[in-house]
Amino acid sequence: MRGQGHARLHGVSQEPSPKDRFVTVYGRKPVLEALADPRLSVDKVVLADNARGAAAREILDAARDRGVPVQRATAQRVKVLAGNGKQDQGVLADVVAPRMRRLADALAAKSAPRSVLLLDGVTTPANVGMILRTATAAGIGGIVVPRRGVASIDPLVVKASAGVAFTAPVLRCHTAEEAAAELRSAGYPLFAMDAGARKSVFDAEIPERVAFVLGSETAGVGEGVRPHVNRWVSIPMSGGVESLNVASAAAVLCFELVRRSTR
Repeated sequence: MRGQGHARLHGVSQEPSPKDRFVTVYGRKPVLEALADPRLSVDKVVLADNARGAAAREILDAARDRGVPVQRATAQRVKVLAGNGKQDQGVLADVVAPRMRRLADALAAKSAPRSVLLLDGVTTPANVGMILRTATAAGIGGIVVPRRGVASIDPLVVKASAGVAFTAPVLRCHTAEEAAAELRSAGYPLFAMDAGARKSVFDAEIPERVAFVLGSETAGVGEGVRPHVNRWVSIPMSGGVESLNVASAAAVLCFELVRRSTR
């Protein structure tokens, strides 16, 4: 799978964003499922002001039962907030993601994560969801999901993660290039996958404090991130197979790190 100074970039805001604290789900069924799950803390529901009838009443009743505030907004505003103008169905909910934080805050903390995955150009929601689930199961310290260039954490990602997206250790930043620079500045060597790399992920020397870049399904690691990569490693392939899907490669990598930590 090819493609496998401080980080502030010119013109990139470092101010906290609501997207650094919540997973926003949209559509009647995902919102009702979030309200019905006692394990989830829902910050608020936003309902289009033209939403009426039984479906709207069901959402209002479910929110009232959970003590969740409901804000009314124009249908256009709901579309903008949801980021999906075709499937929002006039309603969204902001679900508190307790382990989600800004990458900068995670790196500045005393207990900064030892192992980090950085998603770069992974635009297929199913792959993002599966990576979140696998990395969380493997105990990876942080998964960087940039706000640009990577599939948003939306109902499709939540579904692919089997709900783990709500509690995954997601780290937010603006772009993968920004994240790569921040990680390098904080002392993390960056590894990435390349089928032609001489060392495999199974025999390469990998430090405990490390970040791995997972490139896009088609183009691999982006041009802006490549200069930050310290080392390329491969996953050995047989049977004429050239590479693995990015989520499958992430699973191999994550559990190789688990294996090393338990030796």
